[in-house]
Amino acid sequence: MHIPATLVRGGTSKCWLFNQVDVPADRGDLERLLVAAYGATDPVELDGVGGATPTTSKAAVVSASPRPGIDVDYLFAQVGIGTGSVEWTSNCGNCATGVALYAVAKGLVPVTGDQTRVVMRNINTGAVLEGIVDTQGGVVRHFGRQTVPGTRAGGVAVGLTFRDPAGDSGRLLPTGRAAQDLRVGAAEPLRVSMVAAGAPVVLVDAAGAGRTGAETEERMRADVPWLRGVRHAAAPLMGLLRPGEEPGDAVPKVGLVGPPVPYTTPLGERVAAEDYDVSVRMLSMNAPHPAIGLTSAVAVAAAGLLEGSVVSRITGGPRDEWLRLGTPAGVVAVRCTDVRDGLPHRVTVQRAARLLADARIYVPEGGQPQAA
Repeated sequence: MHIPATLVRGGTSKCWLFNQVDVPADRGDLERLLVAAYGATDPVELDGVGGATPTTSKAAVVSASPRPGIDVDYLFAQVGIGTGSVEWTSNCGNCATGVALYAVAKGLVPVTGDQTRVVMRNINTGAVLEGIVDTQGGVVRHFGRQTVPGTRAGGVAVGLTFRDPAGDSGRLLPTGRAAQDLRVGAAEPLRVSMVAAGAPVVLVDAAGAGRTGAETEERMRADVPWLRGVRHAAAPLMGLLRPGEEPGDAVPKVGLVGPPVPYTTPLGERVAAEDYDVSVRMLSMNAPHPAIGLTSAVAVAAAGLLEGSVVSRITGGPRDEWLRLGTPAGVVAVRCTDVRDGLPHRVTVQRAARLLADARIYVPEGGQPQAA
């Protein structure tokens, strides 16, 4: 059988988008279809459309939303690489950027002049996001000049805003503390901030852990087992595990923060210490993120508003509105607005998206590889 799909680039991720009418509604059947389509039992995803990296092995199922005030719903899937499984518990801001452009290009949301607003609900987490898509002259564009750190390629400008990123309850701090000591194994406790904004995230004070927060990809890769331990130790404290469950590798997201230092990006661009406010190095699943996931960027920015957090201690105190993050790919600026009692109700990042292809993906009947 074959399934219609659209490949999009959102920010520094690539994501296959499916219309809900073309794929199974049952989550188990959908997972089997994605595993087969992506070749996800193979660590190089050679016999499928997966990209074999966490930032290019993503999918989303999009549909018109029945909810008042919401234009489209999307179900995000982080397709495993060599695992034959799909992770359903998280959200992806970069893919949401692609969903916003897709919704306008495919007529799910009508163009409204020079800019078109798309309100999206992430089914996985319930998060509501707003994409402002550049439709200059009332035209949907396939190419653009907006760039983001991590690629020299331009795309259509999309301003992506996370609404009430701490959720309806406004519970930004799952443990009630802006910073605390976390014991991981037999080692000395680590100073961390556990924040739930955009996504559940645990941020480690790099200096206290003998790191800088500006580690190279090679060093981050060597630290993956240690950082997984941090994630697994934080998960129950953040209320992310039910009794008897084993911790996963999607949430909480985990990373290091440290003071600004000069560095060079993989594209050879020099970044001076004065160009940004805080160094950030995150994992994406079990690999170093080449830039930063937008949900993680939201959490770091929210932590920067909190007195005593590992972020505000680096920046010299809570920051107003803008926080500049020094990521491996370059500087990502995040803006917090409508801040009440230290809680941002709108967090915005400027991104870019591009539709890359409309395709038919051929999948064995039933969504399972067939024996020879």
